[in-house]
Amino acid sequence: MTQRVLIIGGRGRIGSSIAQDLVTHTDAKITVTGRDKTPGKSVEETLGDRVQFRAVHLDDRAELEQAIAASDLVIHSAGPFHHRDARVLQLCIDRGVNYTDVSDSRGFTRRALALQDAAEKAGVTAIINTGIFPGISNSMVRQGVEQLQEADRIHLSYVVGGSGGAGVTVMRTTFLGLQNPFDAWIDGEWKQVKPYTDRETIEFPPPYGKVGVYWFDMPEAFTLPDSFPVKTAITKFGTSPDLYNHLTWMVANLWPSAALKNSAVVEFLSQVSYRMTGVTDKFSGTGVAVRSEVNGRNAAGEPATFCSAVVHNSAAVATGIGTGTIAELMLKGKLTKPGVWPVEQALSTPLFESIMTTRGIEIAHHWL
Repeated sequence: MTQRVLIIGGRGRIGSSIAQDLVTHTDAKITVTGRDKTPGKSVEETLGDRVQFRAVHLDDRAELEQAIAASDLVIHSAGPFHHRDARVLQLCIDRGVNYTDVSDSRGFTRRALALQDAAEKAGVTAIINTGIFPGISNSMVRQGVEQLQEADRIHLSYVVGGSGGAGVTVMRTTFLGLQNPFDAWIDGEWKQVKPYTDRETIEFPPPYGKVGVYWFDMPEAFTLPDSFPVKTAITKFGTSPDLYNHLTWMVANLWPSAALKNSAVVEFLSQVSYRMTGVTDKFSGTGVAVRSEVNGRNAAGEPATFCSAVVHNSAAVATGIGTGTIAELMLKGKLTKPGVWPVEQALSTPLFESIMTTRGIEIAHHWL
């Protein structure tokens, strides 16, 4: 029997990348949603007759519930997630439908995790924070932690080239992430840090090389300390070219906080930034790199550091792969764990390594 996948927000850059991955690697029939039919070449026209469109507005509960009920798996890709509630996940639980998403917001992640008991009782597997970061990045950390006898410190760094090929939504997500200080797990206690501070230069694989990264609020900042008994978990983000880092630092640190919390200002900054990347993407590319460093002690009790890194030439495609692989495993019954889980708590390292191989994704790693 052919399985049915519903991709909410499936006509966006990320959603269409997920759909492409699933068309390539599964036999599922896919329904992508959007608010209205749009002119031009749509994702369903591009990907063929296994993909169809359905107009669904997230505020239309009846239409949303009907679409979910007709599905075997729901993938939520309608970001930015900072202001999303967990209604899609709740409806999936109510209807007994498995769920995954590309959420990247601390607030949304907490709202989703609050439904843990309900999902477990309903027998629904919900894997959140999939994609490239969070997502593949979380599994890279788990891979590193499992190489050590005892892990003490996690340092995750991310760099995106220009727009990342993900459209204006990624710009909105960046500026929304600058609005408030956030709690980070440092030396065994929660300490408040300000986004886009404490610049650090990280050596990423080619073509990026040395890139400046800054504190940035990601769900991993609190799910990783919950997943692994470490004393410190650092999440830092940067862009290429470096000009954007300096501009973002100015907005985060010199602008009045009230301006950053004004939706019109956020939209203005997002649109201007997106137009700028339309020029710089031509030489910076739209790729992504993730570097994970886990410090601790090896089996002999000696200090050891395990590093891993991954690079892809499109952040949007990499996100689609991260979510698509989780969806494939769920559809095939290889990833079944009733409840709501960040990806590092649900996906084993052997399964992660094997599914990455099917996509040609190479995780390079070495000991420091």
